[in-house]
Amino acid sequence: MNKIVSSHAPFDLLRQSLITEAEGIIQLSKNLDLHHIRAIEILEKTKGRLILTGMGKSGHIANKIAATFASTGTPAYFVHPGEAIHGDLGMIAQDDTVIALSYSGNTQELLGIIEYTRRFRIPLLAITGNDNSVLATSADVVLLLPKVAEACPMGLAPTTSTTMMLALGDALAICLLERKGFSSQQFRNYHPGGALGKKLLKVADIMHRGEKMPLVPIDSHMDHAVLEMTSKGFGCVGIILSNGCLAGIITDGDLRRHMNKDLLSQPVKLIMSTKPRTIAPDALVASALAEMNINNRPITTLFVVEAQKPIGIIHVHDCLQAGIV
Repeated sequence: MNKIVSSHAPFDLLRQSLITEAEGIIQLSKNLDLHHIRAIEILEKTKGRLILTGMGKSGHIANKIAATFASTGTPAYFVHPGEAIHGDLGMIAQDDTVIALSYSGNTQELLGIIEYTRRFRIPLLAITGNDNSVLATSADVVLLLPKVAEACPMGLAPTTSTTMMLALGDALAICLLERKGFSSQQFRNYHPGGALGKKLLKVADIMHRGEKMPLVPIDSHMDHAVLEMTSKGFGCVGIILSNGCLAGIITDGDLRRHMNKDLLSQPVKLIMSTKPRTIAPDALVASALAEMNINNRPITTLFVVEAQKPIGIIHVHDCLQAGIV
């Protein structure tokens, strides 16, 4: 068997492959039509789960698309078409919607799932490059891929075609996410671990509450404030009004700046800073860390306030321990 030897430099081959696949996605974006709108409408109305299926490389893409839907608020999973005809068809319920991926549209292993969805009137969406195929002519909605060149120079390995499938699946998931009003908090619920979970961590998740907050009334004297500051270990104490609102803050830096023999007998309102930096409980921890370092005037602690009342306190060490740097 003769081996194909290319005279092109590696960078030229890499670049051409990327350009070819990118052009496929661009062409796909130009081919959007009412079928894609209809697909979104069906997905929005689905009461059950979204079932992704496909064989070979299309199956790998379908598996990834299912994961994207599941992580963005749409219950979804992958059903292998070969396993489906040996009992796994029972995983597909009448309230579900099926998205089947096959560039040729005539994949033999998909026939069982196609027939099953038709028999039980389960919505079937097809992502295919052949509108005359068994899959296309059987589906409720056909999302047709444009006829473009594969990145493979022999035109054999699924490359551009599978990239278009993946991009279209992501686009459907993102569109559905937006239509459902899926929030960053919901996203974090599905991604509690790893870098994504850390990026979406909120101040309320790690702040210290209740008796752990260093607080004294505004009519207190500095001896009381110093004891509170020392016992709580945050290097500061919040000064609160009679209505519970935060009036100011005294830090260990304020103590050094006002140090004299009469300091402990002075009222706290003469020592406190009246414009302390604060943060909201629903702010991201990353935002709290940024606030602590704003304008090259770093501080180590922020009071967490709601309606001007302190409900928690967060230290820079809390941010670092949470993995936010």
